[in-house]
Amino acid sequence: MARGHKPRAGSRAFWPKKRAKRIYPRLKHSPQLVSVQKIMGATTKPVEFAGYKAGMTHVIFMDSRKKSPTHGMEISRAVSVFECPPLYVFGIKVYGKYINTYTNMGMIWAKDQKKDLARKLNLPEKATKQVSDFDGRLNDFADVRLLVHTQPRDTAIEKKKPEVFELDLSGSVEDKWKYAKEKLGKELDVSEVFAEGEFLDVKAVSKGKGYQGPVKRFGIKIRSRKNKLKMRHLGTMGPVTPSRVLPGKIAQAGQMGFQTRTEYNKRLVKIGKEGVKIDGGFINYGEVRGNYIFIEGSVPGAKKRLVFFRRSFRNFSPKEAMEIKHVHTGSQQ
Repeated sequence: MARGHKPRAGSRAFWPKKRAKRIYPRLKHSPQLVSVQKIMGATTKPVEFAGYKAGMTHVIFMDSRKKSPTHGMEISRAVSVFECPPLYVFGIKVYGKYINTYTNMGMIWAKDQKKDLARKLNLPEKATKQVSDFDGRLNDFADVRLLVHTQPRDTAIEKKKPEVFELDLSGSVEDKWKYAKEKLGKELDVSEVFAEGEFLDVKAVSKGKGYQGPVKRFGIKIRSRKNKLKMRHLGTMGPVTPSRVLPGKIAQAGQMGFQTRTEYNKRLVKIGKEGVKIDGGFINYGEVRGNYIFIEGSVPGAKKRLVFFRRSFRNFSPKEAMEIKHVHTGSQQ
């Protein structure tokens, strides 16, 4: 009788722990965003944005949570600071319906393009698709997304090559198409996408720590000196049967860090436009001169790394903007 076999069921959590394919994460356009669109109602706007991580500081604010033991008192919270220059909408991507998936119907390029985009993409000499080619074909549309790129030249980062990605929109396909046509060839500001007090999901590539052993990588116990003279090694590689090492079950040495991670329900504390004047600037970053946001708590990733923000589809708490009393701007040296 043949031996039965069943594939691994359920989530494997963070396995396999491989290096990310690129230094900034990929935005997966999930069906769960439909729930976000329902909460947002008839408003059509992007549900995602991006910014460069500058560092951390702390703020003192008035606690407005009614059931909190510190209600009405001033409390301190650590916040992560991100510089968010406007995103430039250089194109529109139109998707059509194909059985249970999407098919590419075409891409519309904006007439005016930023010069730095040529460092990332090969720009066409002549646009093959126009907006007029898609008007009247709404019944064939499955989705409409914005093609945007960052503007790192406007930040303290010493680079000019932008990052390119797609942005999802909320609302019906008809509203998406109308909004996309209005934004084509224009800049998109973070204040148009999010509001203070909202909860966001943060996606980033974590800090890389190279090849590490199982003690540092998984926190296994350091053995006594009598264990075959090996203190930071595994005690066993698994059971005798089956006679193989089970994948994802045994803590072994390997790559640590530089992996794509998503943290859910991070509160957006503040949105600003005139920069954050830290004495001496942020270490390993510099001065935040333009648009910025504060996210409560820590966020994965190293400084100067691009981080994505997405409106949370797990937390629909009402927006409660913090009454900030003080932002620490002392020197971090």
